[in-house]
Amino acid sequence: MADEASSAQLNLLSTPVEPSIVTTKTSAPETLLILDTETSGLDPQEHQCLEVGAILFSVPEREVLVQQSFLLPVESNSAEAINHIPASATRRHQPWKEGLRYLQALMDAADLLVAHHAAFDRQWFGQGRLPEARAPWLCTMEDIRWPAELQLRSRPSVRDLALAHGVPVWAVHRALADCVYIAEVFRRREDLEQLLEWGMEPRVLMRAQVSYDERHLARSAGFRWNDPVQGAWTRRLSAREAQDLEFPVIALDRDEPLAS
Repeated sequence: MADEASSAQLNLLSTPVEPSIVTTKTSAPETLLILDTETSGLDPQEHQCLEVGAILFSVPEREVLVQQSFLLPVESNSAEAINHIPASATRRHQPWKEGLRYLQALMDAADLLVAHHAAFDRQWFGQGRLPEARAPWLCTMEDIRWPAELQLRSRPSVRDLALAHGVPVWAVHRALADCVYIAEVFRRREDLEQLLEWGMEPRVLMRAQVSYDERHLARSAGFRWNDPVQGAWTRRLSAREAQDLEFPVIALDRDEPLAS
């Protein structure tokens, strides 16, 4: 998210982060479009999106405004064992073209697009049949720092996030169901505006400055080893988040070697 702001912040954070750095002030959006996709594989260049789920959600009212879900026709589905959607079902007659037009209207009405693992979902928009996404994205797995009392992993699954908020889980790997879980989590959060504001802060990829004996500190803080940079504990952080750590971090140059 916020790539331009992140690039600017990268220049600021080319040295270990100091408390004097000023974070960018953001304001919470009022209308969210919660999105999820099911696809025939992992590569947008080789595979296709075959289902879209969307929920237009009002932040001030904590209410669902619109729900939409529809299939897109595909010839084959290599991921059927995961999403349980037969390719033949996607080709049954139904108004999917009208569904796409309505999806575009929902996207135009949203201040912010939200997805769990947004890095995956956003790559399908503007590819194939899906419209281009013009609004900014927020990831409920990567960008929102859920309160410690929920005892979630640093990158929680949508299932674990739902259960931690008392939301029943009745289906996984169907697009609308995953959108419903996120909407129900948002309905339960009195601090939703604050979580969204912090989640929208510009972030850059940072390396933890820890010794081998201190690696547990990086792991506990959600840093990942060798992912995406070889030989480093890294995580995307805002300046505010970096200041709250128990150890120093440094922003990475864009030409750092990536793990294979």
